[in-house]
Amino acid sequence: MSGRLAGKVALVTGAASGIGAACARLFAAEGARVVVTDVQDEKGRAVAAAIGGLYVTHDVAREEAWTAAVAAALAAYGRLDVLVNNAGIFIPQTIEDCDLAVWNKVLGVNLTGTMLGCKHAVRAMKANPGGPAGSIVNVSSITGYIGLASAAAYTASKGGVRLLTKSVAVHCARAYRTIRCNSLHPGTIDTPMNQAAFDASGDPEGMRALFDTMQPVGRMASAAEMAACALFLASDESSFVTGAELLADGGWLAAGGPL
Repeated sequence: MSGRLAGKVALVTGAASGIGAACARLFAAEGARVVVTDVQDEKGRAVAAAIGGLYVTHDVAREEAWTAAVAAALAAYGRLDVLVNNAGIFIPQTIEDCDLAVWNKVLGVNLTGTMLGCKHAVRAMKANPGGPAGSIVNVSSITGYIGLASAAAYTASKGGVRLLTKSVAVHCARAYRTIRCNSLHPGTIDTPMNQAAFDASGDPEGMRALFDTMQPVGRMASAAEMAACALFLASDESSFVTGAELLADGGWLAAGGPL
């Protein structure tokens, strides 16, 4: 590895598995000191131990949990340079079937959690030794562009993340110049969350094959491929990139793929 994050401190939410765990591993390999946060304590501690990082139990929908997580990062490492707002949940319900408790839960984790992360990260990043600096990567989805009929709350939350990112980016550009915020929009990724959906279908292998064939590139992406995209946005290589959307969907939207 080339040390693209050497000297930086990164906090990655939802880092016990999937894209978050892949980000934590790659960022550590690229020289970052990584704070792994999640509500899956056993898995999260294992990821942190494997990379020599710090684990913090963290319910992203609760502001006091964000205060504690950022405080733990600052206490351990003295600064915060990168935040990956990755934590998210997927509960499929159409708008007709949408239960208010489910709606509030999905929006609470996926959108409110992202907002709270941006809020507390900016506060930490503007106080970094040497002056304001940092990069926030908000993980949205291809559903931040178009609607998923079977998941009204999830679609709303990811669309919200897309535009929240732009608001944060413009504010930080004007106020601090060197704090950036961008969104990452994965397509279908081979992660535990999607595998759970495949398992629930009753035909896991058939569903997996279907999703592979729906991608113009002929396969789902790996979590490691999404981590590589997040690494670019987190690193100084993207120093003039803010308020942008990095679409990583294997050509799905370009081809007008069905959702």
